[in-house]
Amino acid sequence: MYKAELIINKDFRKAEINPLLYGSFVEHMGRVVYSGIYEPGHQEADEDGFRKDVISKVKEMGVTCVRYPGGNFVSCYNWKDGVGKKEERPRLREIAWKSIETNQFGTDEFMDWAKKAEITPLFAVNLGTRGVENAVSLLEYCNLPAGTRYSDWRCENGHEDPYGIPIWCLGNEMDGIWQIGHKTPEDYGKLAGQTAHAMKSLDPNIKTVVCGSSSTDVATYTEWERIVLEYTYEFADYISLHQYYGGQERGTDEFLSQSVEMEEYIQTVIGICDTVRSKKRSDKKIDICFDEWGVWEIPGGEVADSVAARDWEVAPAFSEQIYTMEDALLFASMLMAMIKNCERVKAACQSLLTNISAAIMTEQGAGVWVQPIFYPFSHMAAYGRGVLMESVLKAPSYRTKKNKEVPYLDQVAILNEEANELVIFLVNRRNESAELNVNLQGFYMGHEAEHTVLFHNDIKADNRCNHENVMPLCGRIALAENTKIDCKIRPYSWNMIRVQVKQYE
Repeated sequence: MYKAELIINKDFRKAEINPLLYGSFVEHMGRVVYSGIYEPGHQEADEDGFRKDVISKVKEMGVTCVRYPGGNFVSCYNWKDGVGKKEERPRLREIAWKSIETNQFGTDEFMDWAKKAEITPLFAVNLGTRGVENAVSLLEYCNLPAGTRYSDWRCENGHEDPYGIPIWCLGNEMDGIWQIGHKTPEDYGKLAGQTAHAMKSLDPNIKTVVCGSSSTDVATYTEWERIVLEYTYEFADYISLHQYYGGQERGTDEFLSQSVEMEEYIQTVIGICDTVRSKKRSDKKIDICFDEWGVWEIPGGEVADSVAARDWEVAPAFSEQIYTMEDALLFASMLMAMIKNCERVKAACQSLLTNISAAIMTEQGAGVWVQPIFYPFSHMAAYGRGVLMESVLKAPSYRTKKNKEVPYLDQVAILNEEANELVIFLVNRRNESAELNVNLQGFYMGHEAEHTVLFHNDIKADNRCNHENVMPLCGRIALAENTKIDCKIRPYSWNMIRVQVKQYE
């Protein structure tokens, strides 16, 4: 057992956490939409074909916002194919994921679903094969009152009130050679700037997200961000970050260390944003929308090969990854990395919502179950609200093969002043228990704290066969002093400590 100390002072506060940090992502890919959130005829389907059992899990997960409709899908998508009478919508060959798109689920269906799921929509526009006009017409359809062509079309389709979608993503991964219509940073920057200008001329209330690099592994990373921002700074509000981590085969220590790399990624992009800001002598700060993130195990080449090898199908099942206890630990630390940087990371979308790299899994014509990653997300979404505290951790660390120093204990502390509650999230990256002492300065507590733990003796355990195999347990910690918490943190575990606090004047 190793020892660790965490110091939290009531006066050392970092930033308010934006609830949109707890978002997800829906793309027309595999079974994410069809038989995921939408399955007419299912015993749990409502009058619109939306699976009520899935909506219930989305609410339980605490998802606050959802990005739609892509993803790679959006770069070939014409939104006009997915509205109007369903019997008149075209069946098309969707080339991003080699599938048949029926267009039975489109903009209006998503917005109806979003209302029922009680989430904020984030919309992406096609800047791969289309451009300014297509983006502006979609914005008019969604956000403008009746009286002109596309807003009147929305009314004719049964939606009189504007949707008021607040955030718009300008394309998807436009740096990637896999992206249909991928571009140079100069070409994308010009197009994104023109599109954002036009969209904000039509609806000044919206915020826009320009594409950053699709990952830190692409050759143009950092240069892409700089060039794109130089073209778009006046009209952009956010820049996107995307990151998936695999590498389970390299061992648990190396695998779990990747959240430290994610923190470095965020800080690097913030630095680029602020460099361009200085160059332009602007008072405006560009924030971050981390609009795709998650754990990914299947090699990209294997995914591409499986897509290329199959026939054209409607909603083919592929890339339906099964997550382990180990995956849940990295997943939790990735979300914690964004919380740590919440002064600039203002929105994030876990990828994806159902079936593909997802917390929620559906069985076509049958039930729904959740993976281990569901639980850290749901607890952080529920209780990670308020002000991020500047905490100090004293704990041992280890060095990775990349010569990065990684603390065995990963943590964030959050003060919810409305609830008079201090919440601490922790990941133990070591196969050894920790004896943790939490020292509160300027706070005093009651007689006990709540301690929720996600742990399994087998770090490779999953929920595929036994859907309740990896689940959190909740207990209590008796407090001997009103300014200290002493507790044991289990090996390879995710933890949440909640305690009622008062502040000294």
